[in-house]
Amino acid sequence: MYYTDREEAGRRLAAEVERWRDADPVVVALPRGGVPVAAPVARALGAPLDICVIRKLGVPSQPELGMGAIGEGGTRVVNEAVVHGARVSAGQFAEVERRERAELERRAARYRRGRSPVAVRGRTVVVVDDGVATGSTALAACRIVRARGAARVVLAVPVAPADWAQRLGGDVDALVCPHTPTRFRAIGEFYRDFTQTSDAEVERLLHEAATARPADGTEITLDAGGAALSGTLAVPPGAVGLVLFAHGSGSSRHSPRNRHVAGELRRAGLGTLLLDLLTPEEEPDRAKVFDPVLLGGRLAAVTRLVTARPDCAGLPVGYFGASTGAAAALWAAAEPGLPVAAVVSRGGRPDLAGDRLPAVTAATLLIVGGADTTVLELNRRAADALRCEHELAVVPGATHLFEEPGALAAVSGLAAQWFDSRLAAAAADWAT
Repeated sequence: MYYTDREEAGRRLAAEVERWRDADPVVVALPRGGVPVAAPVARALGAPLDICVIRKLGVPSQPELGMGAIGEGGTRVVNEAVVHGARVSAGQFAEVERRERAELERRAARYRRGRSPVAVRGRTVVVVDDGVATGSTALAACRIVRARGAARVVLAVPVAPADWAQRLGGDVDALVCPHTPTRFRAIGEFYRDFTQTSDAEVERLLHEAATARPADGTEITLDAGGAALSGTLAVPPGAVGLVLFAHGSGSSRHSPRNRHVAGELRRAGLGTLLLDLLTPEEEPDRAKVFDPVLLGGRLAAVTRLVTARPDCAGLPVGYFGASTGAAAALWAAAEPGLPVAAVVSRGGRPDLAGDRLPAVTAATLLIVGGADTTVLELNRRAADALRCEHELAVVPGATHLFEEPGALAAVSGLAAQWFDSRLAAAAADWAT
């Protein structure tokens, strides 16, 4: 099997990694050749595209043979077998590393154009290259993203030797490769067009990806009653509303599921604030995790603070609550004087809002998985207590975390439609 070029290889590879679409992935490419492969993968996953600049350390007498690799952040991988087999001295190795380190820093500065690396902490990172030969550069990239806090590392390449899993499997959580031939001499033999990727092409693809996808946001801190709460705020130009996320028990603003939904809302033209309602010191306290009065009160306080910011002023507000965060969202939505026009609950516990439910005036959508039978019944009871506009949407076959293929995409679509119509209507009402 041959690939026509790197772009076609990327399209084929995208189909192989589709299973991680709902895991809020980040695609990290190894420049230069990995970027045109990774670009269609990122587009297919709806994920941000970033780079991990790696330089192979080639044997002095045979530069194509990798004896190690270096990466951003001081990462260094050495293939001792190749070093000893090629009889490379310590001085020779140091000279190659010095030269490649200078080139690495030059390329990193040029490719990033001042952009900061995409945050990967707590997220699934799909590392992409145009193929694996010795595996040194891929290994260095996987170690870099792991050190930056990635929760899961997936290495995906179009072609690799048959024994690649034995070489690299211990350093990644999943390996994806559509073609692993037993006879393998070089990556290029599996491409009809393996023309070297230029720096200009890398810059173009990264710029297109950065401008096509709304940014994840800016880290902010808000003081709610003496508690310093961390959040990630993103307000696209022309946003018609702002959606604040209240996370469930044991979760945070780094939740892959909520980050995925937030990304879809931003693509629909809505601002998002992913918010931690507890400080890191408070998170282990289960009583506070399940306290809707505390969490709802803080959400209300944050709403007043964030809507006073110049970049959020005048925007109608929506709440997205997951699990116990749904109770906090509904508790806050019942507070008088807040500009809350819509609430969406995902697999939530709205019943925990108790006697506050009849006071909610914001249009409320309760989304529950069809297989999450206990929570579904609790949502039905909560719906009966609501006096505002409300709907109960059931995602067939989905369990509590919506981990089934397509389940989280269904949640995102329902939430985007609900918020878009209700917040836009609220903005129009205010304008008149």
